[in-house]
Amino acid sequence: MTESKKPMVRDSLAIEDDAPDLTESPWAEKLTAAPVIRGRPKSEQTKVSTTIRLDADVLEGFRAAGPGWQSRINDVLREWLARR
Repeated sequence: MTESKKPMVRDSLAIEDDAPDLTESPWAEKLTAAPVIRGRPKSEQTKVSTTIRLDADVLEGFRAAGPGWQSRINDVLREWLARR
């Protein structure tokens, strides 16, 4: 049978914390005064989520150009509307 062992405590390995105590002044006031902003910043022009069916070659062509392909499709559609 195994005996119950006491947990080992290593006082020699205790490391002092270099971080400042954030509960003391002036940090406490600065942290409580800071505004909490969550999420992505709101755009001036919001977009609408929709579903659209495109030919595979058209979609592949836009995606092949790299990131931002959805914005490029949006720009092409906006240009088409402006010419109408």
